[in-house]
Formats: sequence, C-alpha cells, structure tokens
Amino acid sequence: MHLAITIWAVLAAWRWGKWENFHKYHATMIYLSTMDLLYFYLTIDYPLWRLQPDLGMSDGLIQILYTFIIFPCTVIIFLSRYPNVFSKQCLYIGKWIVIYIGVEGIGWIFGRINYAHGWNLGASFLFLFLMFPMLRLHYKKPIVAYVVSIIVITSLLFLFGIPLHKEEGL
Repeated sequence: MHLAITIWAVLAAWRWGKWENFHKYHATMIYLSTMDLLYFYLTIDYPLWRLQPDLGMSDGLIQILYTFIIFPCTVIIFLSRYPNVFSKQCLYIGKWIVIYIGVEGIGWIFGRINYAHGWNLGASFLFLFLMFPMLRLHYKKPIVAYVVSIIVITSLLFLFGIPLHKEEGL
C-alpha cells in the first residue's frame, strides 16, 4: 500500500504540480518534512501512530517515502492549484482533507496504520484541518507559521501526554 501511495504521489505531482514554481514551494516542502521528522523525534518512545510495513519494506524506508517523497509531492500539488477565492479555498482544503483521511482510513481498515495513546482516525481528521491551512500559511507567512506550529506542537504534546524525556537507568 505504501509503495502504491508513493508512486501515485509522484505521478500526481508530475501531472498536476507546477514544477516551474518549484523554487517558490521548496521552503514549504521542507517545512512539512521537518514537522514530520520533529513528530518522530518527539514521539520516538511514545508514538501516536505507526505505519505498518508491507512488501518487505522496513519501518525506516516507509518513513523516508512519506517524509521525503509523498509529503513534498503533496505540497507541490496543493500549492500549485490553490485557488484565489475564499469559498473555493475552503472547498479545496476540504477536498485535500477528504483525500488524506480517505487514504488513511483505507490504511487503517487494512492494518497499514495503527493508533496508540489516544490518537485515532478522528484525531487525524481534526489534525488535517490544521495541516492544510498551515501549509498555505507557511507559503505566505513562514515566520507566523512557525510560531503557530510551536503553539500547536506544545498543545498536542500536552493533550496526548507525550513525555519529552526517557528515564535512564544507572
């Protein structure tokens, strides 16, 4: 499943992404990948979700596919086609939320993603309402996006009781 999503993301980005504007989208691509890596760092001992390997792939390879291929492809398509009219922006973000939650739901049904520590498909759904507007905010006002990201990350750490340190034995 993860390989199929990767191939689809690359083909979709090739077809619908405006690659001539890559330099405009690059910082936001890095922002999303960095936030994903930060999630893994902060939750290394307390993950809220875990992608299950398939086709003999390792956990690490799957994370690399999402962090460095699927998410950057998402950004280039998302920003390439972002509409100018507010009502169309809302519908556009809604479409992306439906796509992402649909794919995650299929992954959950087929056991390709497991949840823990209070996270679930509903939490992912609510998170997407933050993620997609944050991509646009980062594209337009990156400093503001980083400030908001710190607030969101801190809130999620508190809300889900994520420990920030591991007790080491002597």
